[in-house]
Amino acid sequence: MMTLAFFNSIPWEMILWAAGKAIFVIFLVVLPLVSYTVYAERRVSAAIQDRVGPNRTGFPTTLLGFKKDLQLFLGGLGQPIADAVKFILKEDFTPGGVKQFYFWLAPCLAMLPLVSLAFIPFGSSLFGEKMVIADVNVGVLGIFAVTGCSVYAIVLAGWASNSKYPFLGGIRSSSQMIAYELSMGLSIIPILMLFGSMNLSDLVQYQADNGWLLLPLWGKGWSWERWLMLVPLGISFIIFMISVFAETNRLPFDMPESETELVAGYHTEYSSMKFALFFLGEYAAMIVGSALMVVFFFGGWSLPFIPDGNGNAAPLFQSIFGGIYALLPNWVWGLANITVFFGKVALILIFFIWVRWTLPRFRFDQLIKLGWLYLFEIALANIFLTAAVLAFTNSK
Repeated sequence: MMTLAFFNSIPWEMILWAAGKAIFVIFLVVLPLVSYTVYAERRVSAAIQDRVGPNRTGFPTTLLGFKKDLQLFLGGLGQPIADAVKFILKEDFTPGGVKQFYFWLAPCLAMLPLVSLAFIPFGSSLFGEKMVIADVNVGVLGIFAVTGCSVYAIVLAGWASNSKYPFLGGIRSSSQMIAYELSMGLSIIPILMLFGSMNLSDLVQYQADNGWLLLPLWGKGWSWERWLMLVPLGISFIIFMISVFAETNRLPFDMPESETELVAGYHTEYSSMKFALFFLGEYAAMIVGSALMVVFFFGGWSLPFIPDGNGNAAPLFQSIFGGIYALLPNWVWGLANITVFFGKVALILIFFIWVRWTLPRFRFDQLIKLGWLYLFEIALANIFLTAAVLAFTNSK
């Protein structure tokens, strides 16, 4: 009887919804987004370098005597599928002399950034359910705790490979992550001081009602106090954006895997699916960083003229278009919010790609100097600036 009572007390509906949202985000959105971010990077880099890039995918039927190859996807859109098949079919080779357990563990840890997606609200609500997997009041701490662990993958890969180039890449990564993790954490504090909570869903809802943090054009955003706060918030955004580039090891901060110096850095000795996991982990970290910038600074899933999943829009637009909003069911607006969120993420990912193929790489001493002597001090001073602005506006 006690077993039956315990079984009946389990909130199965909540568990099933959480599992469904996790499957939707990871397998139906993020993993395809990772694959096609790689494809977009190839096409954008080709355009920047005046090349063609991947523009056709199919089967080489000319090898069987046909006159033309069989094209299955236009514009090379099947390239990610071909890459996945290639990684699966390649030999999984483990060099002799490696520390085998840690050598195998490192690629698994590289996928940790996917866990932090559980705290990010990717939509308003759908069929009465919030579009966030774990709606907790310490979402910011959860994200930083998970993403901070991703450095262990690179350090373990460099150490367990028992090779000089991966080892140098692991050392560079650990020092780089320490230098920029502090700046990233400090850059978020002004937002928490303004908002007074670490619940990301509430933060996005606040921006939906009162204007994005970097674009306060509706709701309470018209007040001069909010416009005055744009100074510390703008500084926070610049520091956070630079730190995300460093945390994800993207150019101009790709010192742990700089090909011209370290062959391939920490994943030099990896092949097949182990290398693919590192590859996926890097782009998953890019998606997480882009999603955080969208949530913190650009209103998350919100657009001012699109209502949320309950049919509520910003007050200014609700009064004008309220009758039009009632014509469509709420689940349509919920899907629109999800589309808006991932559309914003895609735009920032394109910015990531553009920067990679535009800027040169820092020297290692320049990278450390920027993190410790500039960004850290500026982020710390920005906290005091935020406190002064809040004290001044609250006294009025």
